[in-house]
Amino acid sequence: MFAAPLGLCGIVYVLADGFDLGVGILSLAAPREVERLAMIEGLEPIWDGNETWLVMGAALLWAAFPAAFAVLLSAFYLPVMAMLFALILRGVAIAFRGNAERFRRAWDVVFGAGSVLAALAQGMILGGLINGVSVHDGRFAGSATDVLSVLGLLCGVGLMGGYALLGAGWLIWRSEGTTRTFAREGGHAALIVTTAMLVVVSLWTALVDPRIAERWFGWPTILWLAPVPMLAMLASAATWFSLWGESRVRPLLLGVVIFLCGFAGLAVSLWPYAIPHSVTIWQAASDPQSLRFIGFGLIIVLPVVLAYQANAYWVFRRSAQTTPEGYES
Repeated sequence: MFAAPLGLCGIVYVLADGFDLGVGILSLAAPREVERLAMIEGLEPIWDGNETWLVMGAALLWAAFPAAFAVLLSAFYLPVMAMLFALILRGVAIAFRGNAERFRRAWDVVFGAGSVLAALAQGMILGGLINGVSVHDGRFAGSATDVLSVLGLLCGVGLMGGYALLGAGWLIWRSEGTTRTFAREGGHAALIVTTAMLVVVSLWTALVDPRIAERWFGWPTILWLAPVPMLAMLASAATWFSLWGESRVRPLLLGVVIFLCGFAGLAVSLWPYAIPHSVTIWQAASDPQSLRFIGFGLIIVLPVVLAYQANAYWVFRRSAQTTPEGYES
């Protein structure tokens, strides 16, 4: 039961903070101050709300699956700390660049570099989950450096591309003028990286882990799992043509579809493990009394968070305008 809301927190965080990080990644390539200003100003009212889902997901993992939380935090300590450090850097950069004059460009670089570091750290965590975590007697039995792998790096590059694609879709939808033109151009490069890494990571995973290969290519499961990669490829092709299309929201929606296909593939590959490939979600779950208390809290907290974020997006729904003089809300 609690795997579903935990998965929801993960999905919403990656999609919401994904375009946020993607805008930061794209800002490193923005040619002029006017585009960078519009990109950052457009994120300023909502970026911190996006990270609410990261906090809620971590709290839910700790409360509902404490055994998994203890092992996974030990296994992924280095990338988790790197991610948190990067997210803090981004927040500091957003706050400081508005008051800086001589060092504004330096804070722009910090904002973009923090976005890149956060994406790479999350990729390392994803690669570590796919590779599996060493557990002995309910405790992490590996090294903190086990998470540093080629697969993790490939996942990090793929997330950078995917986040940049979401960021491009967001800017196409919410910006005007030269910022939107820049987003369309950057979106094509991001789509190429995303699609390439999606294919490479999927094939790598299937070739390295026979259990995952059997799950995907065994008969008859291949019949009902085949639509997932097919939909991802169709969405990628549609995204390519939509980036310069008339619809402003379609590139973002198609980017979301690509990510949802990736989530579906990850869920199929790792189900039903809370600690891949050692402990199931039932083995890692808290006692029934604790789960009932957590469920009651979710009923109260989840609608509040959804309402707060929906209101924030509605209040700041106007597009960012770029002019030669600067940013206009």
